[in-house]
Amino acid sequence: MQVLNELASLARRKMQMSWVDTHALLTMLRGLLTVHPLTLETNETGLRLAERYGLSIYDAMIPAAAIHAGCDTLWSEEMQHGMALDEGLRVVNPFRVAR
Repeated sequence: MQVLNELASLARRKMQMSWVDTHALLTMLRGLLTVHPLTLETNETGLRLAERYGLSIYDAMIPAAAIHAGCDTLWSEEMQHGMALDEGLRVVNPFRVAR
């Protein structure tokens, strides 16, 4: 859910998509993906990650949601490539060129 919220914000603010197109994009993605709800546990984990790793609170909610969804890899171009969180999650930038 957290990623869909971030995508909606990005679509409207940076991509300047219309509301109709934003809704269509989100509806399509929700049909393709398993969407996990935001919970108090996710919020508490996000706060701990923000404190431990120096992340912004909003940025920390993404890996928190990934952890609670049982992911071991988080694709992100905004977080540090290769970052390994103690919780068993590794950050990978999908746009990074392999060298």
